[in-house]
Amino acid sequence: MAVILATGDIAPDRDDADECFAATRELLQSADLAFGQLETSFAERGTRLPQARHAVLTKPEAAAALGRAGYDVISFAGNHCLDWGNDAFFETIGNLEAAGIAVAGVGKNIAEARKPVISVLDDGTRVATLAYSSILPMSYWADERRPGCAPMRAHTIYEQIEHDQPGTPPRIHSYPHRDDLAAMEADIRAAKKEADVVLVSHHWGIHFVRATIADYQRDVARAAIAAGADAILGHHAHILKGMEMIDGKPVYYSLCNFACDLRMDPVHAASKSFREIQALAEDWVPDFDSLYNFPAAARMSMIARLEIREGRVAEAGFVPLWIDRDAVPRSIDPADPRFDEVIDYMTAVTGEAGLNARYRRSGDRVVVEAQA
Repeated sequence: MAVILATGDIAPDRDDADECFAATRELLQSADLAFGQLETSFAERGTRLPQARHAVLTKPEAAAALGRAGYDVISFAGNHCLDWGNDAFFETIGNLEAAGIAVAGVGKNIAEARKPVISVLDDGTRVATLAYSSILPMSYWADERRPGCAPMRAHTIYEQIEHDQPGTPPRIHSYPHRDDLAAMEADIRAAKKEADVVLVSHHWGIHFVRATIADYQRDVARAAIAAGADAILGHHAHILKGMEMIDGKPVYYSLCNFACDLRMDPVHAASKSFREIQALAEDWVPDFDSLYNFPAAARMSMIARLEIREGRVAEAGFVPLWIDRDAVPRSIDPADPRFDEVIDYMTAVTGEAGLNARYRRSGDRVVVEAQA
């Protein structure tokens, strides 16, 4: 048996990045393959692009902390990959690779960004990791002559429900970009020829809004599984979202945060842009003395856990986490009431979103199954 562990968003912003992994390093290092999503740049300097929203430039040596924590593969496909321009983009990739970490979902052009990372586990299982982003500031996606990430764009339509009632809230529809979807499907089919297990990472979804899964996410998930993906690892929402099983394959719509520092000051908290985002969340009170300025629900997180037997995913589940004001993720003892709090939250948001997963305790972890 082999074990794959996957975490949500990683963005250290402190003097000693190793602190971020102090409570989970041993667990991550125990995995046959550890994966995470990067939300910052590890670079000496860069020029912040005007379309970047929240942009943090993390010192280059912090990349080595991810290697020491046990990560083998990192996705850099997301809405922060080019926050500090091309030089910081390539420096970040180089710093991660120097730390012994393979980088997925990005490259000097679209062909490179779409290439899978191939890992060989100790039992001989070949694992391909592909990474895409639907959360895309202008020109952050790669093309034939431009660096960036592999895109999985989506379109949005607003339907007026009551035509005789001006100003009433619309119904929102979203659907995948046709060419991006076809490219992703082709990538997965090609990767399946090279590997036993194909993991597909998606930076997607609606941030901070409880439970809601966008239409395009469901479409992309079904297409990815039909093309041969064995698990989908979602992130970006900064809170947990529900799960579903499609043809027996797990879809983690959001792994929430992992080692994700976020400072805030009164000026930021009073800004129009923050107040607009704050309104999306259930309970979000800025804490100027905290390293973890996220909604209350973001205290709950998880590490996805996949058991590999005979070259296939035999069991899917997760390790519940709790993240306090120091922004350090910690696994939860099964006897701690917060263990069940995470399960109860996942059960609730899964039901609210109309998804089919159910959750069963199994020692110090949770097993995910499809409802009968």
